[in-house]
Amino acid sequence: MRTPQFRPIAAVALTAAALATAGCAGGNKANVDTAYIARDVGTLYSAAKTRLDRGQYKQSAALFDEVERQHPYSIWARRAQLMGAFAYYLNKDYTESIQSAQRFLQVHPGNRDAPYAYYLIALSYYEQITDVTRDQKITQQALDSLGELSRRYPNTRYAADARLKMDLVRDHLAGKEMEIGRFYGRRGQWLAASMRYRSVVDQYQMTTHTPEALMRLTESYLNLGLRDEATKAAAVLGANYPGTEWYERAYKLANENGPVPVPPAAAAAPVETAAAPTS
Repeated sequence: MRTPQFRPIAAVALTAAALATAGCAGGNKANVDTAYIARDVGTLYSAAKTRLDRGQYKQSAALFDEVERQHPYSIWARRAQLMGAFAYYLNKDYTESIQSAQRFLQVHPGNRDAPYAYYLIALSYYEQITDVTRDQKITQQALDSLGELSRRYPNTRYAADARLKMDLVRDHLAGKEMEIGRFYGRRGQWLAASMRYRSVVDQYQMTTHTPEALMRLTESYLNLGLRDEATKAAAVLGANYPGTEWYERAYKLANENGPVPVPPAAAAAPVETAAAPTS
């Protein structure tokens, strides 16, 4: 995962070499840095930047927070607020990063750095995505945040990256639906399984899971005695994915109780799957 670039504050953006420089400060040093000692804004900001350049992200974030606390009405406070969110992100303190970026947006919603704040929020959710065997609440939050960034600032480079990540997130969510559907299928709970596969076909039709979902939907309908529905699912699969293993399996399943009116080569014109419903 690449480090997010921060164009608006170019003077403090990290280069690849700077990111590689570690050298963490000790706990006592961190306490000295962030203890409440009245310091001028330039000194505080420079100290925070130095820690950031050294890869001491936790100490850096604390010092950027101190800039905001001691000098809340200075122009440096606005910069420090977002740079603190950036430092928290680099330290993998994603909750803190999200809260700092959200606070920045609440106070400065029209600031030119707002797109980057939305980007940090989306990335912080994105980095917390877990495998499909676990709850996917964070995954949905990542998708929502990426979508909000893309809608609000469609012509920014942040939105371009967000759109690419949205495809990956949708594929992940579809994978979760497939995991649950297979779970029900192994237990013979075909109605529950079919609902999960139908969700993939309707909501995540452009993902890599659609061919398998259509095959398993065919299987589920056959086990439910819904012959016509099984035939329709196999037809859509054959028209859109004729050369796949999934179509061969669906075609074989559907023909066990009678012919399917779709040839294996799927000579008919492609049939579009249902469009994803708008939320």
